[in-house]
Amino acid sequence: MTVSKLVFTPLSYTGWGSLQQLLPEVKKYHPAHILIVTDPVLKDIGLVDKVSSPLIKNGYEVDVYADTAPEPPLALGEKLVSYAKSRKFDLVIGVGGGSALDLAKLTAVLAVHDGAVEEYLNLTGTKQISKKGLPKILIPTTSGTGSEVTNISVLSLESTKDVVTHDYLLADAAIVDPELTLRLSVPPKVTAATGVDALTHAIEAYVSVNANPATDALALKAIRMISSSLRTAVENGKDKEARTQMSYGSYLAGLAFFNAGVAGVHALAYPLGGQFHISHGESNAVLLPYVMGYIRSSCVEKMRDIFAALGGNASSLSEEEASYQCVKQLQSLVKDVGIPQTLRGFDIPESALQKLTEDGVQQKRILARSPLPLYEKDIRAIYQSAYDGAIVEPVH
Repeated sequence: MTVSKLVFTPLSYTGWGSLQQLLPEVKKYHPAHILIVTDPVLKDIGLVDKVSSPLIKNGYEVDVYADTAPEPPLALGEKLVSYAKSRKFDLVIGVGGGSALDLAKLTAVLAVHDGAVEEYLNLTGTKQISKKGLPKILIPTTSGTGSEVTNISVLSLESTKDVVTHDYLLADAAIVDPELTLRLSVPPKVTAATGVDALTHAIEAYVSVNANPATDALALKAIRMISSSLRTAVENGKDKEARTQMSYGSYLAGLAFFNAGVAGVHALAYPLGGQFHISHGESNAVLLPYVMGYIRSSCVEKMRDIFAALGGNASSLSEEEASYQCVKQLQSLVKDVGIPQTLRGFDIPESALQKLTEDGVQQKRILARSPLPLYEKDIRAIYQSAYDGAIVEPVH
């Protein structure tokens, strides 16, 4: 009998207009000084005012920190944690995409720890997180990363990425309001990238070696919701139903992958983002069909299920046929939302594939969840296929 540990936290408010729950939630912590971590675009367009204004009107002292960036480098994390230590906050609120949310929860925890952020990294760190840190509320403005329900914070290093991970990084509350993802704050390109990122979370969770019936149910529902609404959300960012479906789909995918984990797509996407500064969502999107095509034979039955969840008619197909059609569906979706379908489409030279492979091999924690073990030769073959634009399978 297999025993699975399932973590479905934090306390979450979901649905259109759920931002109204922020003030009652903040009052629980009786904070004197609140730090809002966001990105400069959201601050400039006034979206952050929707969060800060009610707090200020109710007498809270609020600092807005917007000196952040997509795919945040380690130095940026160090700077923000140092700032938080110097100001002595009582509550941290993250507002934005995955990068802002990752930085917010990292700051909330490490603000009460000694040492540098670098010392707490998963691959190279020497220190352990020992305190829960400051209370934190996370408010996503994109439908993609699932950061509001996970316990990791991703940072970019010189040529790859690393994470700080601990259950203390879990938010105390998440507010998932689809209204915040309207085109005003999330343009089509970002909608596409974050949407395929969320889809990748669900797909990799479903085929993960750590999957179980609970995560399977979440993952399949997320795949259905995301795949049926992503094209519309990209084409018409003001479509309320599409934005709502994407918001819920991303949230469910986050719960699924937090418990079952992601695997090969993410492992190979990290070096791609680290070396060429391609957004995490686009890195996942360009690799998704090639990784799934490569591991297809190890999870044929589940690929058939994914094909059906993507909207395909698998009733008249064998599992083998449906699994092939699943890969084609993924290729079509990436193309339809306007993301380049090959590494060449991102101007990545073929000469870079070996270094990408060397860094990809180092992502052992993530690779361990793949239903097909991926060794150096496999990773090299996948990068080559993503460069050439041709689906390949292992040579036995």
